Amino acid sequence: QVQLVESGGGLVQAGGSLRLSCVASGRTMGTYATAWFRQAPGKEREFVAGINRSGADIYYADSVKGRFTISRDSAKNTVNLQMNSLKPEDTALYYCATGARPVYMSDYARRELYGYWGQGTQVTVSS
Repeated sequence: QVQLVESGGGLVQAGGSLRLSCVASGRTMGTYATAWFRQAPGKEREFVAGINRSGADIYYADSVKGRFTISRDSAKNTVNLQMNSLKPEDTALYYCATGARPVYMSDYARRELYGYWGQGTQVTVSS
């Protein structure tokens, strides 16, 4: 079993930055790929960024490429999401997910492959 706890969300003005953290307990996150997803009101949960077990392979949704950076800190059993140049359309509940063993790049965006999810942290970007 893996328990995930996200933190770092908040209210920020457009153009600002936030750093989200996802801490795992119960099993090392290095066993699986880990990703961040987000869900805005009335919309489906969507893939934001993913990182493989070693941290060598990283993928981003086109909407955040160049602005967000995902990273893994194995010593702290943590995966972080640095979010810069935030836009109002980034407003959503952000979820950390792990438990996946993706084979293809497209697998990172498949919600059903992730067996463990956090409760989410709210990010609100004002214009």
